[in-house]
Amino acid sequence: MSKKRWEILTKNSRKDILTLLLENRGLKTKKAQEEFLHPQNPKDIALPDLGLKKETLQKAVKRIKKAISQKEKIIVYGDYDADGICATAILWEALYQLGSDALPYIPERISEGYGLSVKSIQNLKSQFPNLKLIITVDNGIVAYKAVKKANELGVDVIITDHHAKSEKLPPAQIIIHTTKIGGAGLAWFLARELGISDSLELAAMGTISDMIPLLGPNRSLVKYGLEALRQTQNKGLLEMFKEAGLVQEKLGTYEVGYILAPRINAMGRLKHAMDSLRLLCTRSQVKAEELAFELASTNHERQKKVEEVLTHAKSQVAGVSFAGPIIVAHESYHEGVIGLAAAGLVEEFYRPAIVFTKGEIYAKASARSIPGFDIIAAIRQLSEFLVAGGGHPMAAGFTIKTQKLEEFTLKFNEISAPFLTDEVLAKKLKIDLEINFSELNQELFKKLSMFEPTGYGNPAPTFASSRVEVLEARTVGSDHKHLKLYLRQGSKDFPAIAFGLGYLSPKLSADKTVNIAYNLDENIWQGKKSLQLKIKDIKYG
Repeated sequence: MSKKRWEILTKNSRKDILTLLLENRGLKTKKAQEEFLHPQNPKDIALPDLGLKKETLQKAVKRIKKAISQKEKIIVYGDYDADGICATAILWEALYQLGSDALPYIPERISEGYGLSVKSIQNLKSQFPNLKLIITVDNGIVAYKAVKKANELGVDVIITDHHAKSEKLPPAQIIIHTTKIGGAGLAWFLARELGISDSLELAAMGTISDMIPLLGPNRSLVKYGLEALRQTQNKGLLEMFKEAGLVQEKLGTYEVGYILAPRINAMGRLKHAMDSLRLLCTRSQVKAEELAFELASTNHERQKKVEEVLTHAKSQVAGVSFAGPIIVAHESYHEGVIGLAAAGLVEEFYRPAIVFTKGEIYAKASARSIPGFDIIAAIRQLSEFLVAGGGHPMAAGFTIKTQKLEEFTLKFNEISAPFLTDEVLAKKLKIDLEINFSELNQELFKKLSMFEPTGYGNPAPTFASSRVEVLEARTVGSDHKHLKLYLRQGSKDFPAIAFGLGYLSPKLSADKTVNIAYNLDENIWQGKKSLQLKIKDIKYG
């Protein structure tokens, strides 16, 4: 029934459930557990806890204040994904409040590519002769040539980035780098050091959208940032909520990660990300309405293009027996959606995937990985092929010459083979502990709510229960993809919902006994609260 391997993290049920759940998340000491359950306000987090040196931030603040006092032109140079757009908005708004002559800049994906480039630096200096300072957000740590060009043109560069470093650091005046927080988080902390601590909701949105583990300072950013988001008066955000049919007071990591962030990302994928930035920064109600509609319609177009690439990519690997990564390439693939297509292939086949869009001279790629395989490290082993590139262990983007595509594919398969063992390629479902229905109650649910916000790196507590009787199973949803269940163990019954498992309905007749993996959820109907199970997987006993 299920191909997932269940990994039950602990079988010691003699301890308090809350303690077990905390220990499963690597929180062994009382201090670590207290910090997790009661995250610190980001306004109070010390810079060393972020992997940053106070002297470096002070140096950056001094240089920025000098630029403001001397009325130098400042460019906040961002990135076209949601983390980069939120980071750009945060820092530019802060500089604007401080009275600077600052402008935001986000490169166009197709013509300029990711991050600082020599061409963009030259164009900006030509357009703004008084440009003396560029501050990167969410990029810059691998932009050696571009920073060198900026220096030649008399432009200082402050880099703020969280991506993996290359061996040779850019010759920037100041480098603010850490992997402990994301681009938007880093921009927020720099703004904090400048005396501006607004826009915490944007720091949370960037952190969630970039799939950064929600632990430590990121947990703080997201917890307090979501509270700010639920109360924000930002016109652009309010129009996005309205257009998406979201209730502001109920916004959480799911709504940000799967509904709002894709809309912000869509512009950079298919058009120009500056419109997403304008939405986050506009003071005009009319403009906010126009841009919210534009983002939504572009996102719909993006969804169609992803489906087209995925359908074609799957046809390329259909019937192919392979043990290594999936690598597909075609000239028809839209550059803006190949990352999403790679993610879709990983989801379906559970192995690393690289999707290339082929041009006459260059082939651009987006890569996604699975836990246990560092894809950026693997790509960098083939540095002789790379024209440009960067990323994380789980996601990367790079460019090679089209004529080298076949050779690259062969060598990438070779170097990845030893790492893609049966163990790594087995899709796992991590379960905190086995539990009986008799232990599920409102008191436990209240304890579990202390784990919010949950998400990447801090999954919602997951339980398993054995020998559960299926009283009723029926499909729900317009496409019958989901299951509505009524389950019993011992003398206790619970309703349950199983998203995406509608295909199991014929197998689950009323006399079946199954093992289930699930989260404990709360359903509110007509003001009444009741517990329900959110099923993650089902197996026969």
